[in-house]
Amino acid sequence: MAAKKNKVTINNKSVDSAGITKDYKEAIAELIWNGYDANATSINIEFDANEIDTVNYLKIIDNGDGIQYDNINETFGSFLDSHKKNSFQRSSYVRGKEGKGRFSFTTFADKAAWHTVFKKEGKLLEYTITINKFTKDQYSLDEQKISKSKKSGTVLTLFDLFNVTAYSFSSKKFEEYLANEFGWFLFLNKDNGYSLKINGEELDYDYVIAESDSKTVAINDAIQNKFDFKITYIRWKEKIGDRYYYYFLNKEKRESAKKLTSFNNNAIEFHHSVYVESDYFNDFIINENDVDVSLIGRNQHDPIFKQLIENLNGFLFEKQKHYIRGKGANELIRKYEFAGIFSNFRDNKYDQKRKKDLVKVVKELYCVQPKIFKGLKKEQEITFVGFLNLLLDTDERENILTIMEGVVQLTKTERNDLVKVLKKTSLSKIVSTIKLIENRYTVIELLKTLIFDLEKFTKERDHVQKAIQENYWIFGEQFHLASADKNFEKLLSEYLYILDGQKKSHKIDEQYRLKRPDIFMCRKRSIPDLQNHDSEIDENIMVELKRPSVVIGMDQFRQIEEYMQIIIKEPKFNSQTRSWKFFIIGKEMDSYIHDQYDSHKNKGKLFLVQSVRNYEIYAMTWDDVFRIFDIKHKYLLTKLDFDKAALEEELKAKGINLNNPTKVTEEIILVSKAKKKNEKK
Repeated sequence: MAAKKNKVTINNKSVDSAGITKDYKEAIAELIWNGYDANATSINIEFDANEIDTVNYLKIIDNGDGIQYDNINETFGSFLDSHKKNSFQRSSYVRGKEGKGRFSFTTFADKAAWHTVFKKEGKLLEYTITINKFTKDQYSLDEQKISKSKKSGTVLTLFDLFNVTAYSFSSKKFEEYLANEFGWFLFLNKDNGYSLKINGEELDYDYVIAESDSKTVAINDAIQNKFDFKITYIRWKEKIGDRYYYYFLNKEKRESAKKLTSFNNNAIEFHHSVYVESDYFNDFIINENDVDVSLIGRNQHDPIFKQLIENLNGFLFEKQKHYIRGKGANELIRKYEFAGIFSNFRDNKYDQKRKKDLVKVVKELYCVQPKIFKGLKKEQEITFVGFLNLLLDTDERENILTIMEGVVQLTKTERNDLVKVLKKTSLSKIVSTIKLIENRYTVIELLKTLIFDLEKFTKERDHVQKAIQENYWIFGEQFHLASADKNFEKLLSEYLYILDGQKKSHKIDEQYRLKRPDIFMCRKRSIPDLQNHDSEIDENIMVELKRPSVVIGMDQFRQIEEYMQIIIKEPKFNSQTRSWKFFIIGKEMDSYIHDQYDSHKNKGKLFLVQSVRNYEIYAMTWDDVFRIFDIKHKYLLTKLDFDKAALEEELKAKGINLNNPTKVTEEIILVSKAKKKNEKK
C-alpha cells in the first residue's frame, strides 16, 4: 500500500524561518537527543562512504520506545507545538522540543526516513515516516504492521547528503563535539549502561572531564517529608558553553529546570556543571516571572529548594577553592616569588613565618575573589601585597575583611573562611613579640648613640630622662610608671592611686620632700605566705639617671640614699609588705662605688651598694644596662639576625641625624610609642 501524505501544521511560521540549526554537528546532536528522549539507552551513528569519501547514507539507530502511531499527529504533524514542550516546561536537555529537532536533517541531507518499532497492547508494530527537504511541510506515513523485530527502537536513515564527507563524522573534532554535548548525560547514566557509538565504536568522553564527585543530601520539609538529592559535580577540562549551571533532573534524569551557579563571573578557568537528581523535581518549574504561585507546582520559592541552593553553593565553593589552591593560587604564588613580590623578608625563621602567614592570606583572598589579582602591573602587585603585609603585622589585620567586603560581595561561606584565616593565631602573637624585640633593640642602639657617641652633647633632663621614661621596661617588666621627674609629694599621690585607688593629695614633712626622682615604677603581686595564707607585696623601683659626662661617686650615692631615707621615714611608704630598689645609673663608677660593691659581695647580688631591711640601692653603668639586655635577648637577637648597619641606614633614610642628641631622643620616643602599640596586641 502506498504511503499516505500528511500535512504539518505551521502556526503562522514557515519551517524555513523557524531557527533550525545550520551546523551539521548540532543537527546530529538534535537527532540523537530525540532518541534519548524516547528512553533509548544505546545510540549508534552508522555511515557508509565510497572511495572518494562521499557518504552514501547515515543512520542514527536507537533502542528507545519508538514513535507511537496513534500519536503521530502530535509529534510529526505538529510543528512549533511539540508534545515535549508540554512535558518539560523549561529544558536545555529536550533539544527537540517544539518539533524543530526532526527537521534539523535538512542542514545536510535531502531526505530522512524514520523506521520505528513500538509496543502496543503487548505487540511490537512497525512503520516508516519519510520527510523530504523540499516538501518538509508534508510527511509520508506507511501503514503500521506487525514487526518481526524483538525489541522497540527507531532507525533514522538520511539520504542524499551534501556539504559533508565521511571525514565530517569520523574526525576528532566531531567526536570532541559529541563528547562535550553528551559527556555529562552518559556520565550520569553510566551505571545504567547508556552508550553512544560511531560505527559501533563507543564514544570516549572521559577525557573531557577533569574531575568529578558526587554526594547525596537529604532535606526534610515542614511536615518531615524527606527528599533525597543526588548531587554530581563535574569540572570540564575545557569551557563548555557560555554559562555554568545547576541542572535539576527528575527521576528519569530528564532536566526539569536549571539555574546559574554563583561562579559565572570568576576570572579563572573553573569550567563546571552540577547535576541534581531527585523525585522532588518531577513536577518542578522555575517560574519565569519570579512570582510565588503554589498552584503551578514546586518552584524556586519553595523552602526546600532554597535550602538545596544554599547547600549547592557551599559544595561548589569548596570545589572551586580546592581547584584554585591546586592550580591558580599556587601559580600566583610562584609568579610572585619569581617577580620578587615577597622579597622584603629576611632569611630567618621568624621572617619566614611572617611570609608564610602572608602567603596563606593571599591564597585565601585569591580563592574568594581571583579578579582582584588579575590585570595588576608589577608596581601594583608590590603595593597591594605590601599593604596586606602591613595590616597583618598590626591589630588591623581583621580589617582586611572589611576592605574586601567594600570591593566584592562575599557569601556567608566566603566570609567565614576569611575570618578563620584573619583571626589572631599563635603566629601573629609570635610576630608581635618579634616586633616588640625589634623595637627594643632599636631603642637600645639609639641609647648607646646618646651615651657613648654624643657624650659631650647629651643632657640629663632633655635627653636621657625623656628617653628612659618612655622605656622604663629596661629596669623591670610588668611595672607601672608612677611618676617621672616629679617631687615626692606628687609621687606619693600617684603611687597610692595606682596601688590602692586613693586619688588625693598627700603631704610629706621632710626637708627633701621636693626632691624629684627621675623614674619611679611600681607593681603589686601576690606571694604565698609561710603562715598558710596568701599575701600581697608591692614592688617599687626608683631610678636616678646621670648624663654621660658625670662619673658616679659618693655625691651621687648620697643623693639616691637620701631618696631611700625619705621612703623609710614616710609612714605611708614603709610597710614591710613593700620592697624598694633604688638605682643610680651613669657612664662610669669611681673607686668609692667599687668599694661599696666589695663590701656587699656576701649578699650575692650584682651592682648592690647598700642594703637595709627591704630597701636596696644598686649602682650600674650604662654598659651594664646594655649588657643585661643583650644577655636576656641573646638567643632571639641571634635568630633575628639584627643588622646594626642596616638600622643606621634606615634611620638615615628617615632623615634622622645621629649626630644630634635631640633628634636621636625624638626617634627613641617615636619607636617607643610604636612598641607600646604593639604590646597591646
